[in-house]
Amino acid sequence: MSSITASWKKKMAFEVEVAGHKIIIDAGEKVGGENKGPQPKPFMLVALGGCTAMDVISILTKMRVEIEDFKVKVEGDLTDEHPKHYYKMKVIYEFTGKNLPMEKLKKAVNLSEERYCGVSASYRKSMELSSEIIVHAT
Repeated sequence: MSSITASWKKKMAFEVEVAGHKIIIDAGEKVGGENKGPQPKPFMLVALGGCTAMDVISILTKMRVEIEDFKVKVEGDLTDEHPKHYYKMKVIYEFTGKNLPMEKLKKAVNLSEERYCGVSASYRKSMELSSEIIVHAT
């Protein structure tokens, strides 16, 4: 079982402890917060981006694909009505390197999205997920 603890720090701020690491979350000033930290909902983007990024790096390392740089950007679209929630996310995988084999990049991304990333598996049940691969040759 996994768990977190959110401890109230006054107004809308909370200190959240995750596996021994502490993060401050807060709301914006419009809703009574002081903007001392990020709001909670974007952590859904963080969870997806971090999960798939770690998978892809692990898989490419096993495939002996050498990359110079790697970034994952996750874009999310929220509903207009309450409760506001993400109904769509797009993951953009950005690779930089010399002679990167596109077929291996695609395979690593696909394995993460379809088999290994538990966040992706959970989100896929409740929203539209898409992805894009961008390669920068050096």
